[in-house]
Amino acid sequence: MELCIMPTVYHRILHSFPRGHCLAFAYGSGVFKQLGYNSVRGNMMDFIIAVNDPLEWHQNNMEQNPNHYSVLRRGGAPFICNVQEKWGAKLYFNTLVPTHEGMIKYGVISRSDLITDLLDWETLYIAGRLHKPVQLLHRDESDSELKSALNLNLYSAIHSALLILPESFSEDQLYMTLAGLSYTGDFRMSVGEDKYKVRNIVAAQTQEFRNLYSPILNELQEYVILDSYTGMGEQDTSPSTRLFHLSMLPMKVQLLMAEEWNKDGRIRDMEDVLRAAANDPDGADIVVKGISDIVQASSVSQAVKGILTAGFSKSLRYSWAKLFKMWKSLRK
Repeated sequence: MELCIMPTVYHRILHSFPRGHCLAFAYGSGVFKQLGYNSVRGNMMDFIIAVNDPLEWHQNNMEQNPNHYSVLRRGGAPFICNVQEKWGAKLYFNTLVPTHEGMIKYGVISRSDLITDLLDWETLYIAGRLHKPVQLLHRDESDSELKSALNLNLYSAIHSALLILPESFSEDQLYMTLAGLSYTGDFRMSVGEDKYKVRNIVAAQTQEFRNLYSPILNELQEYVILDSYTGMGEQDTSPSTRLFHLSMLPMKVQLLMAEEWNKDGRIRDMEDVLRAAANDPDGADIVVKGISDIVQASSVSQAVKGILTAGFSKSLRYSWAKLFKMWKSLRK
């Protein structure tokens, strides 16, 4: 994942927050153009900030930006930290925050929780966001563990997508599968989101997806070939290759696959489950089920948590804006 040059507008916003972050990025329709929207201007800008010490960071941020927080700020930084790390997807969001650059929403996550999600897909909340192009604003270049986790997350996405896709597929199919992983099982895709969200993201950012995944696909040419000139890809779908992809999936997905496979009462170890899935023509279904279970749990719990962290008034405004966007997409 290459470090992008930081546009001035995001630079100014990031510098309005305390130091102490190891990773920061901007994303969403307020940052990247999406099909169906003439411009990013006027859309809320979304940020994720991964911090080394959440307690210290929130203490400093509540001094610098007290109005960003809901009534929960009365509990102080320790309470805010507890809400962040114990509930939902281990993020604390402040939303509908007015700045000189426009309206923003930002989520805070600890470095340790970020790395766990990138490696194991514990919630797939941030890991899934990073399956799609983002505007990377800051990354601690001395943090080799973080750099490795960011890279492995993209490899996990490719292994998952190839298990889901058929032997022959289009470039658009690949990117839509990758972009759609973190929306699989997300209840917001039925209530509150543009039904064409994944298509709109991919159609307007094809080159960005190429830049993100081409280095990985080049390393996996033994298993998959994508011809960007014809826009078509082909992969080896033999049981041995599928077993390779399955063995490279994040731990949480593998554990949920084993749980599903053992529902008949028989106890199979992980090796047996992965081998059986590799030889099963419908093995992709259990991969999708595992991913869906992760996303469903984290999206529901984080949405409930968001009502508390945003406050009732902001939650109502935010939800209404989402529902209006969904209504517009249904009319297309």
